[in-house]
Amino acid sequence: MGMEIIDFKATKCKHCYKCVRYCDVKAIQVKDERAVIMPDRCILCGHCLKICPQSAKTLRSDLDMVKGFLREGMRMVVSIAPAYMGLLKYKTIGQVRGALMRLGFEDVRETSEGAAFVTAEYAKILKEHKMDNIITTCCPSVNDLVEIYYPQLVPYLAPVVSPMIAHGKLLKEELGRDVRVVFLGPCIAKKKESKDPRHEGYIDAVLNFNDINKWLEEEDIVIEDCEDRPFTAFDPKVNRLYPVTNGVVNSVLATEEENDGYRKFYVHGVANCIDLCKSMARGEINGCFIEMNMCSGGCIKGPTVNDEFISRFKVKLDMEESIAREPAARRQMEPVWENVDFGKRFEDHSPRDLQPTEEQIREILRMTNKFKPEDELNCGACGYPTCREKAIAVFQHKAEVSMCIPFMHEKAESMANLVMETSPNIVLIVGDDMRILEYSDVGEKYFGKTRSEALKMYLYELIDPANFQWVFDTHQNIHGKRVNYPEYSLSTLQNIVYIEKENAVLATFIDITREEELAKEEYEKKLETIDLAQKIIHKQMMVAQEIAGLLGETTAETKTTLTKLCHSLLEDGSDGIYGGGEEDITLPDVHLGSGARPLSGVMTPGNTGAGAGTAGSAGLAGSTGMTGSAGLAGGIGTAGSAGLAGGTGTAGNAGTAGAAGISGNAAAPEQKKGYVHIGSAAPAGRKTGYVHLNSADLKKPGGSGGR
Repeated sequence: MGMEIIDFKATKCKHCYKCVRYCDVKAIQVKDERAVIMPDRCILCGHCLKICPQSAKTLRSDLDMVKGFLREGMRMVVSIAPAYMGLLKYKTIGQVRGALMRLGFEDVRETSEGAAFVTAEYAKILKEHKMDNIITTCCPSVNDLVEIYYPQLVPYLAPVVSPMIAHGKLLKEELGRDVRVVFLGPCIAKKKESKDPRHEGYIDAVLNFNDINKWLEEEDIVIEDCEDRPFTAFDPKVNRLYPVTNGVVNSVLATEEENDGYRKFYVHGVANCIDLCKSMARGEINGCFIEMNMCSGGCIKGPTVNDEFISRFKVKLDMEESIAREPAARRQMEPVWENVDFGKRFEDHSPRDLQPTEEQIREILRMTNKFKPEDELNCGACGYPTCREKAIAVFQHKAEVSMCIPFMHEKAESMANLVMETSPNIVLIVGDDMRILEYSDVGEKYFGKTRSEALKMYLYELIDPANFQWVFDTHQNIHGKRVNYPEYSLSTLQNIVYIEKENAVLATFIDITREEELAKEEYEKKLETIDLAQKIIHKQMMVAQEIAGLLGETTAETKTTLTKLCHSLLEDGSDGIYGGGEEDITLPDVHLGSGARPLSGVMTPGNTGAGAGTAGSAGLAGSTGMTGSAGLAGGIGTAGSAGLAGGTGTAGNAGTAGAAGISGNAAAPEQKKGYVHIGSAAPAGRKTGYVHLNSADLKKPGGSGGR
């Protein structure tokens, strides 16, 4: 149930363990590095709510539930604790009642009505004198403390309900069970008490003064501007003093007719209440009536009251002044109240925790490097008074080993030293004044300074601090920057990071000197290769030029020879061997192979060769002359053998060339005159003279020879 009332915001919890330290009953468990309340151990003193520096604690509010009652048209009555007199701003206390009724409540009654009946019950017990000691039971947090942690003192608890429960019973008896009773006060333990099965159903909701102030503000209601509607309580005004220290004792004394023989005193504050319980458990207290209040200063200093703005001394004075100035109106006691039972039976609610053996405690202590008693610092940083108590809590799964701050600090320092001692990279931490705060051992290898020497130096005494200063000035990090230190023959790859909390800079230097040297060597090799390639290209160009010159000369000679050959053939044909001199032999064109186009002017002097050849299966062609895979080749065929043909002749990159040189297959059978034909068969029906260079004899049709 305690878990439902107070919870922690995990995202805000910073593991400071302050709540554990200040929880006197150690009802806060640290699990997975998160503080959580153990509901079966929490006494709801609310102290953790007030001391948490991160405001990580949250308190359940019933305000939405109360508004829901109102929307559903339920009858609602407020039972307001007397502490309102010192915690709300008003001119008359009747304005408080008027403001709350404007919110929609049917009536507003003072809890001191119930306190009057509780006082009467205490008086009866005192008069009976059956109990050795009597502990008042107005404070539900005190009741939980005894039931959970000091069950041996349960017989000393006065068997009477608190004023809140008493008032709830009175109102339900008077107004009907259907009425919703809402308690308004500064106590959070009342939330748990209202759900106690022993008297559940008498209080339907619990609000604190922060809740009600928020609601009044939402509705734009100002108490001091409200109608004065006085309370109609019947009780003696002294019962309004219950919320202040010694208030219960004073109320009892006011009704006491004769001395009952009990010594009466009050105790307030968690630590004081625990001390008293310990003393009573030891049997040191006898014959006493003791008013115990868990809140230091009484209910007026409850956990929901802001200490910053409210002084318990001023509140107490204001309450006493209000009581003296405006005594409650008296009226007769309702007859139905005579049958209300205000008794309560308290029980042993102590948890059954397993207790570790001495060896188990020692084993847990050894986990935090505590091997002998003098190793136990008992610093209390973990929240437990002694190391042994913390070890027991670890055994009972209430605490974690890592909560030992000195051990974790030592461990972190050890790990940091290990990093500094073994890191292959240079690690530096520098303060904003450029003083070296940390320096890895490997730095001695590069900078010639030991760690102890470097920690006494400023960064600028070692290296140029410009990059570090830039990070300090801009709060921007540097990643993967190459920085050379020629004076140390060192090349580095640097990461420099700003640490905001410490206002320091962390830097790691990776030695890349060897990589830089290898890269330089590789670059130089590439330059050498490029230079060598350029020399080879230049040499090749020179060779190509020489070859081109030689080929040019060969081409010219070939051209001249072919020209002379063609003219010679033409001259032979003009003697009438084939045509009997009937027609002049002309050289109209040169035919290049099967299906090739005529190549005009190829065989004329000065035009054979360069730049004019047409590539084909055979012919005179080339880029700079007559080129191809084979040039002019073979011998001159005799009659009946072959013309100018062959397999291999002059060949090369330039010059006279062709797939088959100057070659062909056979002359057209109907040819009448001589001709020059370069290619396959001569065109059919040719009448004029051609020179046909073929593998067959050049012969006149019907003749028997040729040349």
